[in-house]
Amino acid sequence: MASLKDVAQLAGVSVKTVSNVVNGYAYVSAQTREKVQRALAELDYRPNLSARNLRGGRTGVIALAVPELDAPYFAELARSVIKAASRHGWMVLIDQTDGDIERERRLLEGVRDQSVDGLVLSPVAIDHDDLAARTDRTPLVLLGERVLDGPARHIAIDNQRAAREVTEHLIALGHTRIAAIGAQDRRGTGTARLRLAGYRDALRAAGLPYDEQLVAATPSYGRADGAEAMRGLLSLPEPPRAVFCFNDLLALGALRTALSQGLRVPEDVAVAGFDDIEDGRYSTPNLTTVAPDKLQIARVAVDSLHSAINGGGPAGGASDEREVVADHRLLVRESTAGVPV
Repeated sequence: MASLKDVAQLAGVSVKTVSNVVNGYAYVSAQTREKVQRALAELDYRPNLSARNLRGGRTGVIALAVPELDAPYFAELARSVIKAASRHGWMVLIDQTDGDIERERRLLEGVRDQSVDGLVLSPVAIDHDDLAARTDRTPLVLLGERVLDGPARHIAIDNQRAAREVTEHLIALGHTRIAAIGAQDRRGTGTARLRLAGYRDALRAAGLPYDEQLVAATPSYGRADGAEAMRGLLSLPEPPRAVFCFNDLLALGALRTALSQGLRVPEDVAVAGFDDIEDGRYSTPNLTTVAPDKLQIARVAVDSLHSAINGGGPAGGASDEREVVADHRLLVRESTAGVPV
């Protein structure tokens, strides 16, 4: 690998000048900067990030911990986090918690043992008390709905509003008997609770009754759970004409059940999901869904860690908002409106 000295010799400048160009200092003439940049490109110079990090007492590695690595939403989010981290020259260590409270607690206290500079955590089981009891000083950013009003920065989307928008879309299509798949009653159900609340808000605003028979609880959020819940709903004496699923995997399972029973989607029953995973874009019919801005979530999370690691405080600086609401969009496709996309 080329060194700063090699670049300096080729460019005919001092090592200090090359260092100034590499580190983006402004006080270098345009002519000198151009000469150095040509030498950097010719020698394919790459900074020694390991040495730089060691000098700063850092590893150049951050951690991302999510409940399920095989869930497409978290896989796509991880890719966005890796992309955002690369802008800072960081590598990302990825871990899976399975939503287990003890594992999440160990992550809160044990990241220093893994030699990482910061942690992005999407928790399922821990609560505010767990976060308040944390003694590890590694910078932390939280994703999702589980922990609010804590000492760490928290990034989420407005799940209740987004769920209401999906349900309002189904109502606007003329549906009055709308089911929901994905309710949960166990610990760690902040997302499910908010999406159910948004569903109820839309029904109430439209003057439609809330029917508990049309709300299907699921043990988890996989395709099989959605398929089984849909079988139960379609067996009702008066089955629903539209279904809002709390994630896209549930919706894909529900879609499969509907089609296997000879129903047309959306003519006989409309199906909508949440998360905008790639599978839903290529299903037949493709899936109406809520699209959280995963790139924005990842960028804000990583930039918050960068600020904290460089002295900006535990959540990216005292002046930063602790609660950040990321953008989302409702994407209307064939499974509700029959619109080719």
